[in-house]
Amino acid sequence: MNSTGSGPAGAPPETPAAREGGSGRFVEVLLPLPLERNYTYAAGPGEGYSLEPGTRVAVPFGKSKLYTGLVLGVHDNPPEAYEPKEIYRVLDETPLVSPGQIRHWRWIAQYYMCTLGEVFRTAVPSVFLLQSETRVVLREGSRPDQEDLDDTEFLILEALEHQPVLSVSEISDIVDRKHVLPILDRMIARKILILQEKLQEGYKPLRARYIRLHPDFEDEEALSELMDSLSRAPKQSGLILHLFQLREGTDKPIRSKALQERSGVSRAILKALIDKGILEEYFLEEDRVTYEGEAPTGNLPELNPGQTEALSGIRLGLDAGRPVLLHGVTSSGKTEVYLRLIKEIVQAGRQVLYLVPEIAITEQLVRRLQRVLGHRVVVFHSRHSMQERAELWYHVQAGQEKASVVLGARSALFLPFADLGLIVVDEEHENTYKQFDPAPRYHARDAAIVLAQQAGARIVLGSATPSIESYHNARSDKYAYVRMDRRYGNVLLPEMELVDLSEQFRKKKMKGHFSERLREEVSAALSERRQIILFQNRRGYAPIVECASCGHAPQCRNCDVSLTYHQHRKELRCHYCGFHRQLETTCEACGNATLDTKGFGTEQVESELAELFPEARCSRMDLDTTRGKHAYGRIIQAFEARETDILVGTQMLTKGLDFRNVGLVGIMNADSLLNFPHFRAHERCYQLLTQVAGRAGRTRERGKVIIQTYNPHHQILKQVSTGSYEEMYADQVYEREQFGYPPALRIIKITFRHREYNRVGDGAAWFAKSLRMHFGKDVLGPEFPPVARIRNQYHKNILLKIRPGQGLAQTKNSIKRIEASFNAISQFRSIRVIYNVDYI
Repeated sequence: MNSTGSGPAGAPPETPAAREGGSGRFVEVLLPLPLERNYTYAAGPGEGYSLEPGTRVAVPFGKSKLYTGLVLGVHDNPPEAYEPKEIYRVLDETPLVSPGQIRHWRWIAQYYMCTLGEVFRTAVPSVFLLQSETRVVLREGSRPDQEDLDDTEFLILEALEHQPVLSVSEISDIVDRKHVLPILDRMIARKILILQEKLQEGYKPLRARYIRLHPDFEDEEALSELMDSLSRAPKQSGLILHLFQLREGTDKPIRSKALQERSGVSRAILKALIDKGILEEYFLEEDRVTYEGEAPTGNLPELNPGQTEALSGIRLGLDAGRPVLLHGVTSSGKTEVYLRLIKEIVQAGRQVLYLVPEIAITEQLVRRLQRVLGHRVVVFHSRHSMQERAELWYHVQAGQEKASVVLGARSALFLPFADLGLIVVDEEHENTYKQFDPAPRYHARDAAIVLAQQAGARIVLGSATPSIESYHNARSDKYAYVRMDRRYGNVLLPEMELVDLSEQFRKKKMKGHFSERLREEVSAALSERRQIILFQNRRGYAPIVECASCGHAPQCRNCDVSLTYHQHRKELRCHYCGFHRQLETTCEACGNATLDTKGFGTEQVESELAELFPEARCSRMDLDTTRGKHAYGRIIQAFEARETDILVGTQMLTKGLDFRNVGLVGIMNADSLLNFPHFRAHERCYQLLTQVAGRAGRTRERGKVIIQTYNPHHQILKQVSTGSYEEMYADQVYEREQFGYPPALRIIKITFRHREYNRVGDGAAWFAKSLRMHFGKDVLGPEFPPVARIRNQYHKNILLKIRPGQGLAQTKNSIKRIEASFNAISQFRSIRVIYNVDYI
């Protein structure tokens, strides 16, 4: 659209095109900022005719900053409300983003009530979003009197004499002050300094050094003379001999590093030969994303009758143009069915997107896919560097063979597929597919369904415990439905046993957090040389440290939450904002040394295991132990190789991992999942417990699951122990219909954030009152959430229920009109309003 609103901040200078009465071409540019409208810029001479939608341009915005914008269109209509600035530079020869991607972004922005600029910033790797850096230089001819300068200003001038150009961050380090802009502003006002903006290039191809013999020495006579001349330089002559050895029998270029390693000489010897003109050094671009695995077999495992029937059902649903929900019990062989579909699409020359909820799963999945497809499989997720993500972007966009199958977390949805043929959404029920912060707060499963429709691709959703919404859509014939209710090899589902913790405590049979039955089963599994998984959905050692004398518990200074104790570092840490401090030996309130822990996490389970089973090799898998790029892989590979006997972990363990020797799964405390204050608590409890239980007994011998609980007669736990998904679904749908929750209704959650408690309360109350004038009793709140303050920002929530038949687009328009009135009130303007459509 051509904006008619106010222009960018700061008065834009007149451009040549504007002075000529609008005779030039104008470009509609999307900025990676949360702006409600796009801006129009003037194209340079001849540029407007060559710019295609999806091309990046550097444009000025505000007083001096340069941003990376995306061309949405070129036209001849100058904006009416402001004089357009001119494009600073065109960054791409060919479009970085396709029209199909922009169309998908528009849907996400419209559906999830955010701006297109926020989608742009999330969708594109940040290495492509160049931003100018403010640099400080001395004004030419400036000779300030040193007596007029304070100590800090003198330091800045002295630094600029040694280095003529400095960034603001460098000056901040030099003077050891966090805020230096006020000082620089004073010096600019006194005409001592000037500021410049430099555009920082983001993506840089990987360039490797290669070496070759100068052509003058290629013939035998010249080479012989050369070796004679180097007779007194044995290291140099030896290096040339090693070069010939590396060249023998191959046409491949020789890397400088390989030559140095082979000859054992230093870089200085190599450089001396280059300086003499005997050797030539040159550079070649290399791919950061390479395949180093074994050659693929190309063989697919034989399908059993259940898998064959499921594959036929999936094909029927896909041929009918509908999304397919594959509901298969844990270890039923869903991945083998996916592999068949993927190989068919790849052989047809099209691309496949395989979405997983957690990058932990990719460690095993990549190996399984690469055994069949080899180098055609690439992985895309947040653990990759920005440069690696940029290269993957180009490979996918070009439709290269090495990017035929993209395995990734939710961000892989935004890649520029050249010809997308199939999307597989594995473990579709997982709430990690939903992005919560920052905007866009999209759900990757739902966005993938829209992407498949727009791209003409097929889509399969798979899970052992489908979400209530997906199963409801299958029951309503919106999705095709395929069921796999037998495990691969006809292995029985694990035997489940509920252990009553209250009775165990009463009979004094507990040791730490281990019941007598769980200890017995762990001992039996260890004696049979079978592995064990213990699930506790809380990391750290203990969620609360409390003084036994006065009851004081240390709180986070930024959030309304108690600090979690991490024993291995002897520190208290906030899991919301990251604030941490050392644990003191005495209570900070009363001074008594009577501190005690309440509750327990994975770290405490691991500690108790070391006391109860000192001979067992234990490992822990949670956010604390998997922060490194390859940490997931090391933990999983060690467990697969049976180097670990017992693996303790959080819900990372529930997401589709396939371990062949697990005989026992222990769930340390099921009640923390049941008693969570959320309308989806029982659904998530069923899913988590069923998924983690499914890690047991996946081969020949039947596994066992011990569920520790204070409420063994709870309906959900009985349904988990009997595998009654349909019964759980019926109960949950009935309850949600009674109280008005999805899938019976849609929900939009509106959150208000501000540093002042009273202001956020007043603003939320005003907004809720306006909503009730439109939607009546379907407005719930405003209410403070259980953790009302996070990072010194108070939160207050409103839930808006949207009934069937009520227009979603009209509802969103009404909300936006109320927000416009809300922002017109000066006291509410600083309150941040956040929309979460399809709140989960």
